[in-house]
Amino acid sequence: MELYELGNTGIRVSPICFGSLTIGPLQRNLPLKEGYQVLRRAIDLGVNFIDTADLYQTYPYIREVLKDKPDLVVSTKSYAYDNKTAEESLIRALRGTGRDYIDIFLLHEQEGPLTLKGHEEALNFFIRQKEKGIIRAVGISTHHIAAVTASADMECIDVIHPILNFQGLGIVDGGREQMEQAVYNAWQAGKGIYLMKCLGGGHLLKHYEEAMNYIKGFPYKHSVAMGMQRVEEVEANVEFYVRGTINKTLKSKLNQYKRELIIESYCQGCGRCINRCPQKALFLHNKKAYVNKNKCVLCGYCGAECKELAIKII
Repeated sequence: MELYELGNTGIRVSPICFGSLTIGPLQRNLPLKEGYQVLRRAIDLGVNFIDTADLYQTYPYIREVLKDKPDLVVSTKSYAYDNKTAEESLIRALRGTGRDYIDIFLLHEQEGPLTLKGHEEALNFFIRQKEKGIIRAVGISTHHIAAVTASADMECIDVIHPILNFQGLGIVDGGREQMEQAVYNAWQAGKGIYLMKCLGGGHLLKHYEEAMNYIKGFPYKHSVAMGMQRVEEVEANVEFYVRGTINKTLKSKLNQYKRELIIESYCQGCGRCINRCPQKALFLHNKKAYVNKNKCVLCGYCGAECKELAIKII
């Protein structure tokens, strides 16, 4: 695959970014060797860009593949809000990946000007690390149009990682056209743009070709992060992105898979997952959590709040 410069960062990335959330403990929880094989297959097919986060606990997989391919581009994220939490998350990223630098460090799940202001101390810490060469680019991830709009006007923000898909699923504060306009403005401002949830966390798999053609045709991006759990998914996504088709054998295999969020019977009904869900897709009934599958985008963030490990995406 051809590589593209990520905005004004000087970092060159493949048009597909491997979203590593799906192979880690919050989703399929693949054994290290199996997760490495999925990730390595993507690298062998031309993907040079990996997305992770402090929350995802997927640094071990990335560390393994970096041993073979040390020049890969790695983007990570954290909820750091001050110097202490920012430094701690950076240390975990460096130790976890086995590197002395991180390509891209994002503030995770920003909502708009107020949350950016609330995380200003952490942002300034990451900017200082960029000046030292420990971080190459700084930015945000978001499901909010307001955060994209605010970040587009901030000179210190290099990269924006927003949600976008053809149905607008998961956009919290508006619709698809509004997000498209916000992303266009950020692109015009020279920001690096790599999109997320082009398949709506799996909800758009029945509309795979329409969803993929939309995101391929959206011009104001440099890459698209796609969560992939299996070698067949990697092969299919790369083949479609490059050639516009998927061979029949791969299609047959993919049709056998259906991802869903499962809440086990031993759920304690504490409600932490409900408070954590950005899509308001979870609710309590008879002291147990349940999911509204029409709202759930399978992000897996709720699982990080469950001390009983009762929430899974498989």
